[in-house]
Amino acid sequence: MKKTLLIIGAGGFIGGFIARAALERGYNTWVGVRQSTSRRWLDDPRLKFVVLDYDNPSQMLEALKEAAPEAGRWDYIIWNLGATKCANFADFNRINFLYPRTFVDLLIANDMVPHRFLYMSSLSALGPADEKTCEPITSRTIPNPNTRYGLSKIKTETYLETKTGFPWIIFRPTGVYGPHEQDYLMMIKSIDSHWDFGVGYRRQLLTFIYVEDLVNAMFDAFDADVVNKKYIISEPRAYTQGEFRKIVAKALGGKFVVPLKLPMWAVYAASVVAEKWGILKMKPSTLNRDKFKIMKQRNWSCDVSDAIRDFGFKCAFPLERGVDETVKAYLAEKEARKAKKKAEKKAK
Repeated sequence: MKKTLLIIGAGGFIGGFIARAALERGYNTWVGVRQSTSRRWLDDPRLKFVVLDYDNPSQMLEALKEAAPEAGRWDYIIWNLGATKCANFADFNRINFLYPRTFVDLLIANDMVPHRFLYMSSLSALGPADEKTCEPITSRTIPNPNTRYGLSKIKTETYLETKTGFPWIIFRPTGVYGPHEQDYLMMIKSIDSHWDFGVGYRRQLLTFIYVEDLVNAMFDAFDADVVNKKYIISEPRAYTQGEFRKIVAKALGGKFVVPLKLPMWAVYAASVVAEKWGILKMKPSTLNRDKFKIMKQRNWSCDVSDAIRDFGFKCAFPLERGVDETVKAYLAEKEARKAKKKAEKKAK
């Protein structure tokens, strides 16, 4: 019998990679999406869709029961749904805490608890690391989130811990990048235009995880049958902004890049303006006061020894290789857009 998997929040950047990996590994795979969710990266005909209205528990329960496999429950569920930026900060609590809480309550109340439930949290759930000693963040770090995003994630983690007998696994990934991701793509585009904008004058230690390494870690954790444990997921080394810039410039063909350091006060002012503009337009801004606190943090070093010990976690894509893959996808899309514009112009 094939193992069954339901991916909640499958339409985004990471979700498409999870779905593809699940099919490659032989899972019978369902993808939970909103009615409005783009299915651009969910085009494999073997995928089964479950349309969910997260604000409507009755609709969710009906949809889950209708879609459930023969056993009446899925073997595995990955909760990948989440908001990383919001026009209204209250939406962090609604999407990142109330939605998963309601969903898990429905599973428990209706005898649909899976063998394992993997919750995608964030390194931001732990808050700032020590910036004097630059000691890595570990599984023993006491959570002290300083952003609304991080607070919403730690609330869900705490809620899962209170559910006796519920078989959760929590992943706390650092910055996830790869083809189709948008935030790091902005940095790549900037470097492609010969500019690299840094924040603050003190050295910043950055950590990364390539999307395929993150996804493989999920299935490795399932295979190892770990339960009720939390894991930091990151490449086990940190980089400076200068190292990141050089790696991206090299992948772009040896671009000449001008590094610019922006003072914190200027970035904060821009964050406030961008946030207010986003509120007026009712559209989340990539730059806001919550994101400013994340950008301000100087130490993102990570200790991933627990994941290595428990399920053999490893990074097949160190930053240089991962950036190469990401830049290849970016350049291919760039050329495709140019070709399309050229064809449209010729047609006129």
